[in-house]
Amino acid sequence: MSSSSSSSSIPTQSVFLTPSLAKSCIDTAGGSPLYAYSLDKLHEFADNCLAFPHAYGLTVRYAMKACPNAAILQTFSKKGIHIDASSGFEVRRAISAGIEPQHISLSTQELPDDFAELIDMGVKVNCCSVSQVERVGKHYEGKNQKVGIRVNPGVGSGGFSSSTTSFSKTNVGGPSSSFGIWHGLVEDGTVPDLIQKYGLVVERIHTHIGSGSDPQIWQQVAVKSLSFCSIWDSITTLNLGGGYKVGRSPGEPTTDLQEIGGPVTEAFQAFAKEHGRELRLEIEPGTYLVAMAGALVSTVQDKVVTTGESGHTFLKLDAGMTDVLRPSLYGAIHPITVLPGSGDADDIGDTTEPVVVVGHCCESGDLMTPKPGAPEDLEERPLRKAEIGDILVMDGSGAYCSGMSTKNYNSFPEAPEVLVSESTGEVHLIRKRQSLEQIYENEVTVSADLL
Repeated sequence: MSSSSSSSSIPTQSVFLTPSLAKSCIDTAGGSPLYAYSLDKLHEFADNCLAFPHAYGLTVRYAMKACPNAAILQTFSKKGIHIDASSGFEVRRAISAGIEPQHISLSTQELPDDFAELIDMGVKVNCCSVSQVERVGKHYEGKNQKVGIRVNPGVGSGGFSSSTTSFSKTNVGGPSSSFGIWHGLVEDGTVPDLIQKYGLVVERIHTHIGSGSDPQIWQQVAVKSLSFCSIWDSITTLNLGGGYKVGRSPGEPTTDLQEIGGPVTEAFQAFAKEHGRELRLEIEPGTYLVAMAGALVSTVQDKVVTTGESGHTFLKLDAGMTDVLRPSLYGAIHPITVLPGSGDADDIGDTTEPVVVVGHCCESGDLMTPKPGAPEDLEERPLRKAEIGDILVMDGSGAYCSGMSTKNYNSFPEAPEVLVSESTGEVHLIRKRQSLEQIYENEVTVSADLL
């Protein structure tokens, strides 16, 4: 077990939270844990995406599964960003938040029973399997209904593996992925025959390869996707998905949107020259828009020491995999900052110690500091020395954290969310903490004779 040391290299604030602002978040939410989102950074990342290079028009769609709070949807909508939904429930949720149905696109693993009602409202549906083409086709047979086709281009990007065809939890392209219609079924006439049979009109091609965002792979898939657009003269839009990599920790690369977008623009221009059609580009960022605009704010509620050669100092949080699942699920690495519980910057010490940060669940996998590249192993992280009651901020928690939490495990309630204006210092509650009663309110009492 390593000993404490003194260092000035450990940050004294998180990406966007100072000690006092973090304390204000806790006060506004009525305690920790909570999710905090920077309004300033949401605007910054939205502007970056809206500046994505394009040849003949651009629509940015926010992948709302990343963080579906209504305040965030409304923030992006006000910027002119549309919505990418992954389920019929997400579509309804977006509409409830005030998003116009015409600004929502649905690409889903499970086509909802009310798909026709959504389409008739103006929602754009991308058929993601042959059976989905069949279902939509049978309902709208002979009516020239416009649809999109999501194609699995045969390669993907994401995860620890550098392979573009093997399985990875964040790779949604290639033969090991079930997402989209396999490209061979588009190229061999299977899907075109169905489109003709039902009198559908294909207006969009959609592809998405995962969250690796290797620039070379992304550009190759863009060119491949354009070849699908040549199959139907009715296509006006090519959606290239999202998955742009965000570097959460120092040294991790962040996708350069201008770098990957430039060659794609040239490919669109070449397509227009060859086919006489100027296609509109759509992209669907999720992580890029919100990951570094969000943080989990928690409290160190216990500190445990084990001794010996393999001993560690553990910081136990009042949060965990119930709030940020990514480290347990993917072995994801998040930047962590310890701040004084008082919220006073003058109380920040200069002593550091190597610690393992764990969550509050009765689950050995509730680990917040996995070893990079080896998610089954824990790793000590050098942090400012913490005392029970100090604040611990886990940055990079804006995407796939609140929206992908394991809330209610061990009956821990869903954490609240706040929106922070760095420029004014104001903190606004945008979701209340779930009550204990809300956790089990849908349970139904059965007769004692049955038990």
